Amino acid sequence: MRRSRSGRPSLIGTAARTAVIAGTATAVSGAVVSSQQQRAMARQATAQQQTAAAPQAAAPAAGLTGEAITRLQQLGELHQSGVLTDEEFAAAKAQILAG
Repeated sequence: MRRSRSGRPSLIGTAARTAVIAGTATAVSGAVVSSQQQRAMARQATAQQQTAAAPQAAAPAAGLTGEAITRLQQLGELHQSGVLTDEEFAAAKAQILAG
């Protein structure tokens, strides 16, 4: 026995509406990802320009090892790229310099 669907959308209408919603969500998420990638590339290009434009740093302090210098450079790159906040950067830098 069939039930009446009076007052409710048809199954085909529901499927079509779902397809439109899914397509829109896919398009929007693709645009968001693209926008995020463009911003990340712009930040990276800016960081590279700043690194290239910055004068060479003075000779490292006598107490720093090559490993500590490398870790500080990596930390600086993470901070410039926005991965680390100012507070996280300062804390990690202090830990490296203390150790």
